[in-house]
Amino acid sequence: MLKHTQELLDIMSRLRHPQEGCAWDLKQDFTSLVPYLIEEAYEVADAIERNDLDDLRSELGDLLLQVVFHSQIANERGLFNFEQVSEGICNKLIRRHPHVFAGAVFNTDEERQQAWEREKAIERQAKSKADEPKSVLSGVARNLPALIECEKIQDRAANHGFDWPDALPVFDKVLEELNEVKEAWQSGDQAHIQEEIGDLLLVAVNLARHLNVNAEVALKESTKKFSRRFQHIEQQVKASGLNLKDCDLAELDALWDQAKQALKLS
Repeated sequence: MLKHTQELLDIMSRLRHPQEGCAWDLKQDFTSLVPYLIEEAYEVADAIERNDLDDLRSELGDLLLQVVFHSQIANERGLFNFEQVSEGICNKLIRRHPHVFAGAVFNTDEERQQAWEREKAIERQAKSKADEPKSVLSGVARNLPALIECEKIQDRAANHGFDWPDALPVFDKVLEELNEVKEAWQSGDQAHIQEEIGDLLLVAVNLARHLNVNAEVALKESTKKFSRRFQHIEQQVKASGLNLKDCDLAELDALWDQAKQALKLS
């Protein structure tokens, strides 16, 4: 094993030592570490988005720590260890890439993707419990961001024939769902409004799929664009000696249009 990999494992073991370890580290378990695991994954993504490669190296280390931390807890309970985690992912990568490791030939990306999905289906079947209902949707992580979970669920269904043939009918479905949101809003039934908003978001994700757009990335980019424009408005209002609350909506809308033009040229 590489020097610093073993050093990291030794440090984690010492931090979890019952008598000589760190009190905070000793209190942690699989569940308590979940928020940190998710946070570190997002911080890796943020470093990549900012193209900060020094920070990326650091954040990957923080994410690796979470893998080591979970592996250490599992080892203490006699479940598995870091070496077995590494072995598992090595075996999975080899299974899923028969064109690299087993001489298989795929003539198109579609053939390769179909083989990948078949292998994943076999893996899901092997992991499923006898009393669990069998479904092609089984195995999608419940803690994924909602847009990503929705896209994965729809991809699974589409791979088994449940999908529109192209984007055109999805546009119609978006309009249909939007009208149903308006009807729910007019009814004043908040639970119904929430349900219909959910349906609208779901079909918007479906439209994104058909247009080969990642819904999570698209929303992230639009949110950043909104933030840039709003910050431009803040700067203009501050320069005039006012506060945002001093301006009426018409004034803010005019500044928004200015921001769109100014940032489009920058």
